[in-house]
Amino acid sequence: MALTRVPNINLQNLHILLDEVGSATAVFEHRKDVLDILPQANKKLQDALALMEIQIPRAEEELKFTQENHIQCLCLKDDAYPIRMRECPDAPLLVYYKGNANLNARHVLAIVGTRQITEYGKDLCMHFVRDLSKMCPDALIISGLAYGVDIHAQRAALDNGLNTVGVVAHGLDQIYPRAHQETARKMLGQGGLLTEFMSRTNPDKKNFVQRNRIVAGISDCAIIVESALKGGLLITAEIADSYHRDVFAFPGRVNDNCSKGCNELIRSNRAQLIGSAEDFIQSMGWESEVKRKEQLGKGIQQQIFLDLSEDEQKIVNCLQKVDNKQINIISVETGISIGLLSSLLFNLEMKGVVKMMNGGMYRLL
Repeated sequence: MALTRVPNINLQNLHILLDEVGSATAVFEHRKDVLDILPQANKKLQDALALMEIQIPRAEEELKFTQENHIQCLCLKDDAYPIRMRECPDAPLLVYYKGNANLNARHVLAIVGTRQITEYGKDLCMHFVRDLSKMCPDALIISGLAYGVDIHAQRAALDNGLNTVGVVAHGLDQIYPRAHQETARKMLGQGGLLTEFMSRTNPDKKNFVQRNRIVAGISDCAIIVESALKGGLLITAEIADSYHRDVFAFPGRVNDNCSKGCNELIRSNRAQLIGSAEDFIQSMGWESEVKRKEQLGKGIQQQIFLDLSEDEQKIVNCLQKVDNKQINIISVETGISIGLLSSLLFNLEMKGVVKMMNGGMYRLL
């Protein structure tokens, strides 16, 4: 917590620092002599870290607040930290989470859009989420709890039995906008709230840009329902693309301001056009839950697993606990070397048991 509050150090440099030194505790212990253990660092970094001690009392206050309010503090290397986000170069060192949804669910998608949602956009949110819940009932929907598309998508998720997590641009001691407090309360029992900001942090404009990178980073893909030609939604689409996430957009009439951004993303090949949940699932390669149950009923999965070697079965067991894992995580959890694991994963892909997704993630089919 204290390290995240040190001024004048960008996140990417903090990542390098932690990788080199080993932990935030080690950084604190060497805050006044970091140049001795990290010669490539500069005096500016050492001067900034020397002030880290000043941040400890505030961090202690925050720790007490999280404990009293049952908020999880997820550090970058924690198992429950969003693994999709972990691979992003500007991933937060620490996020605060309150809820019951698995942030590393098998299928995670962001649904975002304009605050000035139209009836067309409301209808898209309702029908898309309803159909998605039938074909992919384990999907986790991520959005920003904002007016417009965000809140309509998250309320549709609640109405249709899907978990939904709101990524907010402030601390978890408040809800912004206040009009969404009741929805946020429901989400704590069917999803959750996530932020990188400490309590007593106001929802300032700059925080929303930071928030948007988390919305994109913790998801497999981003779906834009409606967007103007300029604004934060196009920035979110660019961030998602930079993280190698799939970007989808619903088209609209050419003269509708709220659809001009989506139409431009599609026209410039920065987003794939979708018209339904079925389109989306096919594009993502997400198998319909109904079909999966039919296959299980016919014993197809059982037949496949009978042909697995002992090491291959270890990999399957590992992915069954938490799907969507990087090869290095699978290696640690199974005890299989990276070299052998690469070969085994390739064999499992050929057998149709696993699939490699964006960001080098592996998931079960």
